[in-house]
Amino acid sequence: MQWLYGSGEGAASSLQTYRVFTDHVAASARHRPSDSVVLASPADLATPAFVPCGNKPLAVMLDVDETALQNLGYEFALAARGKTSDGTLLDLWQGAPRREAAAMPGAERALAEARALGVAVVFNSNRDTPDAAATAQTLDWAGLGKTVPGETLLMRGDVDGKGGKDGRRSFIAARYCVIAMIGDQLADFADGFNDKARSVAERRRLAASPPFAGLWGNGWFLLSNPVYGPAMRGSIDDIFPPDVRWPGEGAK
Repeated sequence: MQWLYGSGEGAASSLQTYRVFTDHVAASARHRPSDSVVLASPADLATPAFVPCGNKPLAVMLDVDETALQNLGYEFALAARGKTSDGTLLDLWQGAPRREAAAMPGAERALAEARALGVAVVFNSNRDTPDAAATAQTLDWAGLGKTVPGETLLMRGDVDGKGGKDGRRSFIAARYCVIAMIGDQLADFADGFNDKARSVAERRRLAASPPFAGLWGNGWFLLSNPVYGPAMRGSIDDIFPPDVRWPGEGAK
C-alpha cells in the first residue's frame, strides 16, 4: 500500500503507463487496425488469434479496481484493522457509491482524450453485478466519466454468468474494435493466464513469450499492483531457480 497509494514511484508508474496508452490509442484512431487486441473466443493461449475489427466502432477496455480506480477508502479500512482482506468490508465498500476513491494517476486525462477522439470507454470489472449502479456512480465521481451498466460497464456474472472475463471480452469485442486494454493483472487480458495448473515460472514465461511479449505497451497495458491479486504467488523455490542462487559465501 505504501508503494501503490503513497509513493511518488507508484504515481509515476501509473502516469507513465497511461501516457503510453494514450499515445497508442491516438495512433490506432488515426490508422485503424484490422484486428482487435481481444483474443478470439475460445481464448487459446497456445494458438492465439484475435477478433477482426471489421467496421465496428473503436473502443478501449479497462479493469476498474487499481486500474482505473484507487480503492483508498477500502484499503484504509483494511490497514486500520491490520487485515489484508475482508469479504464483509468489501461488500459494504462496493455496494454503495464512494467518494473515498480516486482515479489512478493519469486515468482521468487518458479517458477524456480517448473519448475526444470518438473512442468508446468500456469497463470490464469483477465486481458483482448488483453493485453496477454504485460502481458507475463511483467512477463518475472520480472523474472517469459516465457509464451504462450492461453496455459500457460489465460486471462479474454479466453475459455468461461466469467469474472469468473472457465471455465479457468477447461480448465487447463483438460490438467494438477494441484497440487497447489496460489492467493490473494478467487475467484482465485473458483468463488462461490464471489457470491454476500453471506454475509461477510457467505463467511468467508465457507472459514474456511471443506473441504476448509484443503486446505489452502495444495494445495491452499493465499497471503494477503489489497489494493483492494472483501475482502474489510463489515460494522461494518458485521465484529463484537453482542456477541463480548465490549462497552469500564470504559474508558473516
